[in-house]
Amino acid sequence: MKNILFPTDFSENSWCAIEYALKLFKDAPCNFYVLHVDALSRSGVDSNSFVMPSKSINVDLKDNLEDTFARIKNITTNKEHNFIALHEYGNLIDIVRKTISDKKINLIVMGTKGASGLKETILGSNTGNVMTKVPCNLLVIPEKAVQCIPQEIAFPTDYNNFYSHSILEAISKMLRLTKANLSVVNVSKPSVQLNEAQNQNMVYLQDYLLELYEKSHSIHNLKHEKAKSAIEQFVVSEKIDMVIMVAKNLNFLQQLLFDTTIKKISFQTRVPLLVLHE
Repeated sequence: MKNILFPTDFSENSWCAIEYALKLFKDAPCNFYVLHVDALSRSGVDSNSFVMPSKSINVDLKDNLEDTFARIKNITTNKEHNFIALHEYGNLIDIVRKTISDKKINLIVMGTKGASGLKETILGSNTGNVMTKVPCNLLVIPEKAVQCIPQEIAFPTDYNNFYSHSILEAISKMLRLTKANLSVVNVSKPSVQLNEAQNQNMVYLQDYLLELYEKSHSIHNLKHEKAKSAIEQFVVSEKIDMVIMVAKNLNFLQQLLFDTTIKKISFQTRVPLLVLHE
């Protein structure tokens, strides 16, 4: 049984993320936790008080939760889908970390407002903070994401990191779930060659994919001065439906998330991003 966490502020972006995940996991047994976090100042508890916050919730929150659950019922009929509402006061990151531990969460799903939201991600928005500060796999759903099961998934990599079992297994689970094709994409400058460690990591990844996904994966070694521009072009031209990246390579990840030089509607505004933690 997969345990999935939806941190929500009841915005339309949050709902799009929930809707996407429900369709993605429509046939999988799942526990879905819908978490809303209010500031501690709204709990009625003074900072130096030892009084526990009331478990009762206000009318607006109750209405928002009921509306969310009513919308969920219109999407899923899977009897192995369980939905649990959670309401906490305090710091979002601290509460998400605690919830992951308490509920044994496998995946967090959050929405973002496309390119502008991803700019905030780098500067410290909720989604960005969860991505960088919470050691749990995160699926980010942009505001214009198409509500469909991915058929083409891209895995950009610079081959600088060894692919641990947890990373490979997470990729495999998504491929088994979606039956998608996987494109491994490496971009290097025209005058630069892979070093020995990068070559070893590349061979290890290729051997793994050849053994399990011989007919549903491809390797793309691109030459370009700017990796983020090359990957942007690849995602658009190959009609990629989801991008998977490893959180360990955070600098590379952040470069791809926001590029002020790209004027057209880019993949940041429409393609879901799965960030994997070891």
